[in-house]
Amino acid sequence: MAKRQLLLISSSRVHGFDFLEHTKQAIDDLLQKNNVKTVLFIPYALRDHDDYTKTVSKPLNKWGYNVNSIHTSSNPVDAVNNAEAIFIGGGNTFVLLKTLIEKNLVNSIRKRVLEFGVPYMGSSAGTNVATRSIHTTNDMPVVYPPSFDSLNLVPFNINPHYIEKEVSTHKGESRDQRIHEFIDYNNRVVIGLREGTSLLVQGDCVKLVGDKSAKLFLTNHDTQEYEPGSDLSFLIHDAEK
Repeated sequence: MAKRQLLLISSSRVHGFDFLEHTKQAIDDLLQKNNVKTVLFIPYALRDHDDYTKTVSKPLNKWGYNVNSIHTSSNPVDAVNNAEAIFIGGGNTFVLLKTLIEKNLVNSIRKRVLEFGVPYMGSSAGTNVATRSIHTTNDMPVVYPPSFDSLNLVPFNINPHYIEKEVSTHKGESRDQRIHEFIDYNNRVVIGLREGTSLLVQGDCVKLVGDKSAKLFLTNHDTQEYEPGSDLSFLIHDAEK
């Protein structure tokens, strides 16, 4: 089995940066190491696939990469099977997963990434579907996929766009409370990824990339903060014991 190579990005848009600019170095490192010339983009998380592809192509083309969008292919499974690298963008996670399932792409993507070592990049919803399930997305279920189980490229869950409750008069549930509610009913590990951060996964090694810390949520344990550059490989090693 080939070595998995993933870049799981919290968000494509970060204040003070152009689209994807904050993670350019990590993208370059991943794609150049694998001699990638063309990236297969999967825009299913947003309705306007043409416009979304233009948005993604602009920075990637500027950095020297071609972009082919899967929505223009007559056979999406063949497009995945021939991809040099795969990038799934953000939007609505429920729409994204439902479409991946309907187009029979879940197993194809999983096989290409885990068995052939094809580089995978996900952002927001694209990061959510890379994990065990989409239960920890922040999105509303505007459609209903037949299952919440996703690509399972890593054996844990992620909450992209993670943010603590700000001081205000709002008395509703915080993000932390909602994640704790999830792990109380599901024996899962959840990483809260703040804006501007990513997880770089190479084989069984996991590293926190970016300029902010990440928060780890565990059942029956206090939350833990991990600083940028932290080795989080235990997320895979502990899950596979």
